[in-house]
Amino acid sequence: MKHNLFILLIVVINNLFITQLIDAQSLNNGDLENMIQDISVNNNVNKEELEDDFKELADYLQEPLNLNAANKEQLERFPFLNDSQIENLLSYIYLHGQMQTIYELQLVKDMDRKTIQYLINFVCVKPVNKESSILLISLLRRSLKYGRHEVITRMDIPLYKRKGYQYTYLGTAVYNSVKYGLHYKDNFYVGVTMEKDQGEPFGALYNKKGFDYYSPYILIKNVGRLKAFALGNYKLSFGQGLVLGSDFILGKSAYITSFNIRNGVIKKHSSTNEYNYFHGSAISIDINKSWNASIFYSNCLMDGVIKNNYISSIDQTGLHRSAKEAKKKDAFNLQIFGTNVSYKHKTLRVGATGIYYFFNHPYEPSLQGYKKYNLHGQYFYNTSVDYAYRWHKFSVQGELARGKQGLATLNRIQYSLLTSYQLLLIHRYYSHDYWALYANAFGENGKVQNENGWYFATDISSLAHWRFFSSVDFVSFPWKKFRVSKPSKSFDGLVQVDYSPQHSISMFMRYRYKKKEYDVSGIKKKITLPTYHHQIRYKLSYKPKDFFYCCTWFDYNRFNMKGYNAVQGYQASQSFTWKLPSVPIRLDMQGTYFHTDDFNARVYVYEKGLLYTFYIPSYQGKGIRLSSNIRLDASQHWMMIGKIAQTTYYDRDEIGSGNNLIRGSKKADVQLQLRYKF
Repeated sequence: MKHNLFILLIVVINNLFITQLIDAQSLNNGDLENMIQDISVNNNVNKEELEDDFKELADYLQEPLNLNAANKEQLERFPFLNDSQIENLLSYIYLHGQMQTIYELQLVKDMDRKTIQYLINFVCVKPVNKESSILLISLLRRSLKYGRHEVITRMDIPLYKRKGYQYTYLGTAVYNSVKYGLHYKDNFYVGVTMEKDQGEPFGALYNKKGFDYYSPYILIKNVGRLKAFALGNYKLSFGQGLVLGSDFILGKSAYITSFNIRNGVIKKHSSTNEYNYFHGSAISIDINKSWNASIFYSNCLMDGVIKNNYISSIDQTGLHRSAKEAKKKDAFNLQIFGTNVSYKHKTLRVGATGIYYFFNHPYEPSLQGYKKYNLHGQYFYNTSVDYAYRWHKFSVQGELARGKQGLATLNRIQYSLLTSYQLLLIHRYYSHDYWALYANAFGENGKVQNENGWYFATDISSLAHWRFFSSVDFVSFPWKKFRVSKPSKSFDGLVQVDYSPQHSISMFMRYRYKKKEYDVSGIKKKITLPTYHHQIRYKLSYKPKDFFYCCTWFDYNRFNMKGYNAVQGYQASQSFTWKLPSVPIRLDMQGTYFHTDDFNARVYVYEKGLLYTFYIPSYQGKGIRLSSNIRLDASQHWMMIGKIAQTTYYDRDEIGSGNNLIRGSKKADVQLQLRYKF
């Protein structure tokens, strides 16, 4: 009774604050895209890898997670929550009982204003009746009766013709995908993704099955001791990703909380990424409150080239447009067996992972130059031990892994003096000969190999309306790299200042400096020189009401190699979003002007795409990009989106090269998307 009266008092005192906060920060899918864009400082985001994670967060906008029924794994899906905040939130509910109102988030230790602003869009507070564990048969019945169905189809139509369609590509220039999904709460998912890329035939020639790519999946979660069961296509992540890491990771970021690595994850694979997934079955069982065991098997067909009964290359594009590309389709298979065992007690968690995988043909790629220590052979294995521990304001995580060749380790320590003062230190060492086909972890390189680095970051938000973030990354590469013919070093420094004078206005200024070594191109002698890359971004966002949002941002790049003239580039973009309350239509418009000297000074510009997509194209040269996106929510069941965009170059008469060549200085595309929910 006293607790309820205390909560009521807090509600009355803070009603004005929290109501304004909720009204000002109501998110939609477009705002979610902006949030992910601002968090990440990596321009080369893999949009296909991000699809599943983006869709998962977008689902919570439509069906908020009930905090009174949430578990640790569910809360870990939000990238803006750190380990301490999750533990404190669960502890608050355990000690004080079920939350009565969302306003109680202000009473949770270490829960700051910015985190609440994000979190309230994805969660709700409802009473929960304690029931016995749901049975599998009962879950299936409820899923079929009460589950939510969703069908999404997408079509991209280019208003130009590439050279490849004259003689090389076998299909039409139209892209098409269809996704069907059924889910019931957070317990049951079933669906299939189908896709035909541009230039691929549909139901003809080598492809007699209609679409070129199919991804079926079933995922059951949290049924008694069954933590997760996946059948069909799925994704796995354990530890820090040094052995298995098929989840999307942001990498270097402008927010410390985005570095939190979540463990023991089995997810459905519903994206159009045709490479980074497993095909088979996986199961995770809670033996008791402390112990969990997972086992999995995968038998996946892969694209590539076979010469003299040897696999000479693995193709990851998923494109089968020409006869040459079609020959690579499903050329060989890879089988994987593995297990993970983990133990957790209070704030301690330890785990062990082991996998064994093999091709049906020996894999013998070219090992010339910097590729000398790359993975090759037929049979492989990886083992690792990972840990996580939180003590007061300190949080530590790490993993040590070995493979058939080499070893890798990543360790991080985070200190939170208060929520508004956070420090992070990450050390990783990936030996030059470490082999792990499905590793995906924090680093400077594109793969977990040949890297030794120290990363340090600070995040300070103690002043009202202000936030300061800075990071430095010192990296050495013990062996050669692409375009680097000797061991080398790099430095990456970042400073970002955020300022939000009002709920409706926010802005940030970001400066990034990167120093790397590269070989000088165009000369016979191998000479390696340092390069210096300066990047500046300013972004201003204004959202006075829910129906209007505008954003302005500028980028400036300067790149030079020691002893050579510098090149530079810049871009200026403006976007507007209108959504009238009385009309179920939303209009997004964006214009970008870019001017760069060459490829090294290229600029990346975020652009609103279709539902559950994330689009950051790069531009070089001189030109303008205009796009318009209109969305109609015709009813609670039907949604339609149409987008048209055109890029015009002022410095060329042809765009691209080879089969991608477009004769002319303009390229325009139309995208259409239809969603039906029932």
